[in-house]
Parts: sequence; C-alpha cells; structure tokens
Amino acid sequence: MENILEVKNLSKKYEGFELKNINLKLPKGMIMGLIGENGAGKTTTIKSILNLIKINSGDIQILGLNMKNNERAIKENIGVVLNDNFFSEYLNPNDINKIMKNIYKNWDEKLFFKYIKDFKLPKEKISKEYSSGMKMKLKIAVALSHHPKLLILDEPTSGLDPIARSEILDIFQEFIQNEENSILVSSHITSDLEHIADYITFIKDGEIVLSKTRDDLLEKYGIVKCSEEEFKTIDKKDYIKFKKNRYEYEVLVEDKREFKKKYDIKVIDKPTLEDIMLIYIKGDK
Repeated sequence: MENILEVKNLSKKYEGFELKNINLKLPKGMIMGLIGENGAGKTTTIKSILNLIKINSGDIQILGLNMKNNERAIKENIGVVLNDNFFSEYLNPNDINKIMKNIYKNWDEKLFFKYIKDFKLPKEKISKEYSSGMKMKLKIAVALSHHPKLLILDEPTSGLDPIARSEILDIFQEFIQNEENSILVSSHITSDLEHIADYITFIKDGEIVLSKTRDDLLEKYGIVKCSEEEFKTIDKKDYIKFKKNRYEYEVLVEDKREFKKKYDIKVIDKPTLEDIMLIYIKGDK
C-alpha cells in the first residue's frame, strides 16, 4: 500500500518539552487520527510536518517528495486547518476567494462558493462577525477548495454543534473515497475519530505510545473490571496498564479474547478511544 505521508525519527526540542522520534506512515485513501492530552505534542507534530517550525532532526516525505526540498510543490497538494488564523478577521469570503486564486494553481472558485453556500456562511460578512463554528467551517472550505490530495487538520470539528460536526465528517469521508486522498487529523473529540479514522496514533509526553488500526483498538483491546483479589492473579505481562477505582480495578488488555482464555474474570468491556487514553494517562503499570 503506497504511503502519502511518511515521518521518520522526527524530533523537536523546546525548553521543558521534547518531541521524540516520531514515526508515522499514512497510506493513500486512509484517515489517521492523532489523540493525546493538551501539550502532548500533537500540534507540534503537525507544524513540523508542514515545515512551519524548524525541527531538530528527522525526515518528512509527502507524495514521495522531501518536504525541505519541495515545500512549494507539496503545499499545492495539501489542505490545512489549524487553530491559528491565516486570514485577517476583516476579510469576507469574497475577499478570501480573490486572495486564494492568486496562491493556488488549482483554486476552484465554484467549489469554494458551493461550500460557502452549503455551510450557510454569509459572503458579505467579515469573518470577525462569524461565530467560532462558522469560522471553522470557513477554514475547512478554504482547505478543500484547491483539490488537495492530503488534508492536515488540527481540531477541525472544535466549536461545531453535533449536526455541523456530522456534516463535516461526511465531507471528510467523501474526500478519501477515490482511495488516492488521505487525512491526518488531530482531535480531542475521540468519538469523531471512532467514526471516521482508519488508524489511531496516540501521543503522550512527546512520544508515540501506540499507533494501530481503529479496529484493532476498539475490537481487540478490552477493559477488565475486577476486584483486588482478582487483580492480584493477573500477570503483569498480560496487561498494559491498570487504574484503581473506589470499588474495582480497571485493567487495559491488548487482546481480550486471549485474556479470557487464560483468566476466569467475567467482566471485560469494549473500550472507547477515550477509555484507552484515560487509562494510559492516569493508569499504573
């Protein structure tokens, strides 16, 4: 399977924080979700990939090209949504269209205004007068309107109500239907990623602690709920981490079927991404 994005041994040092040896492979036609706490390194990873910050070491290949040497050609084929505002808030969609026509060779004015209409964004209003959800929809419209092959998105559904989020997620899934386009998306709304992501990469304290298919995580992983006596019978090598609650232990296991064969513990729940993330962050080994 051909990769649209490859990140090898990416490192970036700040005072008090370090992004350490990040390795990612995103195949064509797939969506990868980045999860982790605030400050874990998700946005730093995205900005490093986009060459918006100077990295200490590593190699980034997009569409088979090295980012350092081919940035302009690569960015013609990338749609980006970041928390930072790329435009003055005193511009309206008409103004933005005029600017983008001079930036991207493949800018599609007709498609842009279709998104503006579909998202119910007033063309004459400056974006300063938009709600936070409307501003996010405007960013997404801009990101999609030059026919990119890769979308890189940082919290793209933040500030959207459930109906608008559902609409945006449908657009993202349509975007990859040709099996050539891909999406790298960071989100705190892990339930969104459960619906659309093919791969999940979890970053904690600047390091990747896991990167697996969504199905592996949601179908194979399990959360064992047991008493203290039952927990004492579990070999440390048979679980990832555990969390002690007031009345029970929650134990994260990598393969719930294999665990069931070995232990006579009845309650093993199917986890959500949020469950997995919480036990990794707050649990003990």
